[in-house]
Amino acid sequence: MDLTAAIAESDPCRAVPAPRERILTAARELFFRHGIRAVGVDAIAEAAGTNKMTLYRHFASKDELIAACLRQLAAEKEAAWDAITRAHAGDPQGELQAWLELVDQYMTKLEKRGCALANAAVELPEKDHPARRVIEESKTAHRERLSRLCRAAGLSEPERLADEVFLLIEGARISLQSVGPGGPGSRLAPMLQALIRDHGRPPIGS
Repeated sequence: MDLTAAIAESDPCRAVPAPRERILTAARELFFRHGIRAVGVDAIAEAAGTNKMTLYRHFASKDELIAACLRQLAAEKEAAWDAITRAHAGDPQGELQAWLELVDQYMTKLEKRGCALANAAVELPEKDHPARRVIEESKTAHRERLSRLCRAAGLSEPERLADEVFLLIEGARISLQSVGPGGPGSRLAPMLQALIRDHGRPPIGS
């Protein structure tokens, strides 16, 4: 440990995350790295520097903890898009391009494990699982927001375009996870740009 870290460790005023935040952070990391089913509450409590009693005081069950983790992740994704919206206020085309660039950057980080929400949907087939609603609401809101943006950008068939973009991104996530960067997922960015260009043209026969 270097001197700066040692001073920080000994500083009584140093901000220490509350148990609930430590549990969420540990759970998200473990779920993403190893999968939801493979990680037990004992491992989460240990990684968070706490115990099962404290974990269950904040989360009634592992299922509720899973839902809370995904809810936090979905909120972070929305916040990132909100920041893009603010940066490109009044410029929907600029917002769309900035969002596509963010997606491309995000993809490079997901090569080994893919999308946490999509992974959770595969691991949790039970429709009454509390995390399923979080996943479905997040994905639906994402698609609807994309559709509104395509419409605001003046692109043709905005609902269809939103579906095409959405499906390409979802497929690329799986491709990068299953066959790696040498597969078609690595060509997501030019595919998306080609789609946008095609929908920016006047309809045939107009």
